[in-house]
Amino acid sequence: MCIIFFKFDPRPVSKNAYRLILAANRDEFYHRPSKVADFWGDNNEILSGLDMEEGKEGGTWLGISTRGKLAALTNYLQPRQDPDARGRGELVAQFLTTDMDSFSYLKKVSTEGHLYNGFNLLAADLSTEKGDVICYYGNQGEPEPVVLAPGTYGLSNALLETPWRKLCFGKQLFLEAVERSQALPKDVLITQLLDVLNNEEAQLPDPAIEDQGKEYVQPILSKYSAVCVRCPGYGTRTNTVILVDVDGHVTFTERSMLDKDPSRWETSTHEFRLQS
Repeated sequence: MCIIFFKFDPRPVSKNAYRLILAANRDEFYHRPSKVADFWGDNNEILSGLDMEEGKEGGTWLGISTRGKLAALTNYLQPRQDPDARGRGELVAQFLTTDMDSFSYLKKVSTEGHLYNGFNLLAADLSTEKGDVICYYGNQGEPEPVVLAPGTYGLSNALLETPWRKLCFGKQLFLEAVERSQALPKDVLITQLLDVLNNEEAQLPDPAIEDQGKEYVQPILSKYSAVCVRCPGYGTRTNTVILVDVDGHVTFTERSMLDKDPSRWETSTHEFRLQS
């Protein structure tokens, strides 16, 4: 389970504004093996964390390339999962390596959505010259992908903008930070966005989560209903903040849990300029 907040404006009026501000949490079992965000092997083009779970190695939940391709995934909360379904992390990895544009790729994915457990997928083409395009598809929602209008969005483990209380609460905190963004030094903005991602205030009651998750979510409801999930052996393991300024300069900051220990974290930052 994960949560993502993002604001994009392909043509900001101010030179101090950002084309994209994205803040995301990855929630996962602490014992599931993964790699922290880095460029792939000898490939200095694609940047992401990597899932190392047996049978699903090489998938990812969030990544960006120097060519301007960005993708992010959340699971759709379902009481029961198909254990034989394909790994959803490949959907992000395949987009980052394809030459297909974001809408065409999601159109292709929509024809294969039945092969996976429930998911939401954001795919973007970030281009300083052509303007940024962000598209969305969820295999539990409409049959066709959509091109998103510039604006601010929240995505958790239901369809895009489904008003779960924790999503609405977190989106408001995110908006407050975003509204201050032009007046803040970049490092301060990143710190404030990380604070949003680490808010553990339970947003209860939430009948929408209970109805969608049913018996699966009941035992962890009080923890799961916060932006930052903290359960025994499961919860928020990774915070990611991505900033793209008007000139195409990308700042990718990741805060990752160390050794399955919620009290130990490390933060790393990668910076580069988009080639597109």
